[in-house]
Amino acid sequence: MNHDYDAILIGGGPSGATAAAILAEYGHRVLVLERDKFPRYRVGESLIPFTFGPLERIGMIPKMRASHFVKKYSVCFVQPDGKRSQPFYFFNRYDRETVAQTWQVLRSEFDEMMLDNAREKGAEVREETTVNRLLMDGDRVIGVEATDRSTGRTYEVRARITLDCSGKEAFAPNKLGWRIPDPQLNKIAVWTYYRGSKREPGIDEGQTTVAMIPEKGWFWHIPQHGDMVSVGVVAEGKYLTRGGVKEPREIFHREVEENLWIKDHLGTGECTGEYFITSEYTRYSRHCASPGLLLLGDAFAFLDPVFSSGVLLALKCGHLAGESVHEGIVSGDLSPTHFAPYGAAIRESVENMRKLVYAFYNPKFSFRDVVQRHPGAADQITDCLSGDVGKDYSQLWDWIREFVPLPDLLSYGEPLGS
Repeated sequence: MNHDYDAILIGGGPSGATAAAILAEYGHRVLVLERDKFPRYRVGESLIPFTFGPLERIGMIPKMRASHFVKKYSVCFVQPDGKRSQPFYFFNRYDRETVAQTWQVLRSEFDEMMLDNAREKGAEVREETTVNRLLMDGDRVIGVEATDRSTGRTYEVRARITLDCSGKEAFAPNKLGWRIPDPQLNKIAVWTYYRGSKREPGIDEGQTTVAMIPEKGWFWHIPQHGDMVSVGVVAEGKYLTRGGVKEPREIFHREVEENLWIKDHLGTGECTGEYFITSEYTRYSRHCASPGLLLLGDAFAFLDPVFSSGVLLALKCGHLAGESVHEGIVSGDLSPTHFAPYGAAIRESVENMRKLVYAFYNPKFSFRDVVQRHPGAADQITDCLSGDVGKDYSQLWDWIREFVPLPDLLSYGEPLGS
């Protein structure tokens, strides 16, 4: 078959930009089809420490260090009465020159930097391009049909493999009926942005704060450059919409009253005026690959955002997928089974973080209780929350099960076909 490209990537977000940069650097013909015109808005601004590895692999660390993004050294938890935990400093666990410091980013700027980096490596990027459908030869994906929105031209393009990096829209899984929900993680989030919100002094200025509200809900408070703060509330829909309240602005400001720290910090600032809402966060794909198709990032799995794992998992997908596709092109094996190790690695990463998310939402759980009974749990919890999610945490799960049940492994992410 005549291929126009070695790889087509649907979407130029963090997973797509990472995979595209790696494949282009290896000299492969890479085409990224991006629906939007960058810069474009996305939520999810807090990078956790182990994003360092994938960013270093694609040459982004010098660019991040030269950026105006706020440096992040820690995370802090706050009770509804305003009582703060001590900050959890990454440098108490990790090397200061690598993962001990990360960033709070403006996603429109960060994502554009990532996509430009892929261009610099040699990837062709077409923005404002809508992918309409997958091109099939029997059960094999051989490319896509796309429309250039600036000209209205619809065309077909073919490749050895197509990578779905379409984010929460999950283009291929939704088309193919692969999308499945999590049994319990179906939250609602309402968020906005403040200018001039109070910040902590010194090294704590850029820390992420998780501020609790009743019913195991929580606020995020993420400082950004330009004196801006991203702030939002996440909880069960039945809690946030109690009393029949459905207007995002009303929900948000009512919940601000439920945490004294959030109320105090926002009190010095001014809301930018726009409120966003989304629901039913967590989704997985039954399969990670089929003939001619590979899923990355949120199209593969999207997990509740409480521990800011979204960009980390997207970057990890992009890194591992880029290397695996390169190996498959070189060896001549791009069969779904070739991507079984990739699917297993991402599933393990998601499931490790998912266990901590389930524990967090259980009213009977606290990290402090686990660490007081098992001091050795502290480092393992720190590692998992920092994004070192690809290792064996069996001992930690045994310790946590002494306090609360943990979820069974879900069946998803296996390759389909040969």
